[in-house]
Amino acid sequence: MGISAAEISQIIKKRIADFDAPVVAADAGVITALADGIAQIYGLSGVMAGELLEFPHQVYGMALNLEEDLVRAIVMGPYEVLKEGDEVRTTGRIVEVPVGRELVGRVVNALGQPIDGRGEIGSQERRPVERQAPGVIARQPVGTPVQTGIKAIDSMIPIGRGQRELIIGDRQIGKTAIALDTIVNQKGKNLICVYVAIGQNAASVARVAAMLEEQGALEYTIIVGATASDPAALQYLAPYAGCTMAEWFMDRGEDALIVYDDLSKHAWAYREISLALRRPPGREAYPGDVFYLHSRLLERAARLNEELGGGSLTALPIIETQANDVSAYIPTNVISITDGQIYLEGDLFYGGVRPAVSVGLSVSRVGGAAQTKAIRQVSGRLRLDLAQYRNLAAFSQFSSDLDKATRDQLARGRRLVELLKQDQYQPVPLADQVMVLFAGVNGLLDGVEPERVGEWEAQFRRWVNHERSELVHKLEERQALDEELEQGLRAAIAAFNEGFDAGGVQPASAPGGAQG
Repeated sequence: MGISAAEISQIIKKRIADFDAPVVAADAGVITALADGIAQIYGLSGVMAGELLEFPHQVYGMALNLEEDLVRAIVMGPYEVLKEGDEVRTTGRIVEVPVGRELVGRVVNALGQPIDGRGEIGSQERRPVERQAPGVIARQPVGTPVQTGIKAIDSMIPIGRGQRELIIGDRQIGKTAIALDTIVNQKGKNLICVYVAIGQNAASVARVAAMLEEQGALEYTIIVGATASDPAALQYLAPYAGCTMAEWFMDRGEDALIVYDDLSKHAWAYREISLALRRPPGREAYPGDVFYLHSRLLERAARLNEELGGGSLTALPIIETQANDVSAYIPTNVISITDGQIYLEGDLFYGGVRPAVSVGLSVSRVGGAAQTKAIRQVSGRLRLDLAQYRNLAAFSQFSSDLDKATRDQLARGRRLVELLKQDQYQPVPLADQVMVLFAGVNGLLDGVEPERVGEWEAQFRRWVNHERSELVHKLEERQALDEELEQGLRAAIAAFNEGFDAGGVQPASAPGGAQG
């Protein structure tokens, strides 16, 4: 028996009615030129700026230049496998990275892919790397401190949650050390940290990861690495990717800290990309929008108001100067965007003052709002005393006959400088900072030789946490120096000084006491 035409027609109609396939709308184009990690594509008429493009061999790119008859895109991966004539498709999505708690404790690249050999990351949520910064109404003033554990910074250049504080100085004088010390000091303080390494060698990133793991800090840290061997496109993308990962926590009412190490190399990568894209060069061959490159990134750091959850994102960008030149193009750009800078001086570093923080050139525009009352009480005169000491020390080189007041001021300045010296990865608890700085600014160390101030501090901190622990607990609880605490502190320092002057042996360790 044959099948009638009517039956065939009914079967076809039923098949058509039952047919259900997802409709994928995608523009397709072809590569017409390929060089230096830049693909020139013809035929992508509906592409968006910053859209993720799909190349053959599972390679992805990002559309940057939208011209009249062609698109120029950066290739985020090995572009050697591509060739002219290859098909390129749009994805309908802006470049995005995975976000979420699953990233904490991992080392990832600029696309959020794991590079630590610990398997895949189970994050289900993704967010675009570019995002509009919170507006003025969405923010609240900075008023809660981020304790770095570094005496010189917590006392004179305080950092608040939601602030952008620049770390600036020549190469190899301790910029990264300050940022890593700050991350190490956040243990138990409910602050998620993101460390973005831009243009560093892979060995340096591995050392940072190993150090943070050794210090127990990797458990609350995400490391985003775009190494020197990665394409310039990934180095350009890395800070935005890291910021997106940190913002996820801020949007949930939590506090986050992000370190950009460093934005000088980020600007170099963007300059390389822009020149390859044939954008017009400006000053020092940087493109005209290099200021916007960093301002749209750093403006995303904020302290949100209570209606939005009250979360915060604190940014510590790092800038490398050439021969102490803070007036160069990129340093002045970033200084104008941030809320202050911690300036590290080469002469201080090589003179043995570490961290080599320059008191005169460093500033926090948030000021005392980001300090507890106790540290504000003891550090009020510290900056002035140190600045006067620097001036007097320079002047005294030309004069051998100094009066007693000048000699005393120079001696106290030397003791304060010694008191602010600190080894790396040895954060000092806030109560200990208050006690030792109180001794320094009130002249209670005037009987100690400057060379022995470091020894005095280490022994005093162990002794006071062991013998006068109730004093430490009261200070931690009240966060301020009242008359009772001040008298108790003076009595404790006097009692310790008697034993110290007599060469008495202090306790080697004590519960709750930090190492000096």
